[in-house]
Amino acid sequence: MIEHCIDDNLLVRYRRLLDAEDLAFSEMEHDFEEGDRTKFERDKSAWLQALEERLGYLDRCGFVSERESRLLA
Repeated sequence: MIEHCIDDNLLVRYRRLLDAEDLAFSEMEHDFEEGDRTKFERDKSAWLQALEERLGYLDRCGFVSERESRLLA
């Protein structure tokens, strides 16, 4: 059972983080399909950064611990 306060602000912020991660992943996927290694590496870094930001947010909100977020990444 989740005992954390889930409100509109949390959901809006989390949705923005998910959207940023999804966009970065899509760019990375496109680069892979096009065979553009340079863009792929750049967009992979952006995707990993977006993933880290999302997991960090969950950690700060108390939904996952830092250790758990590392296992998810």
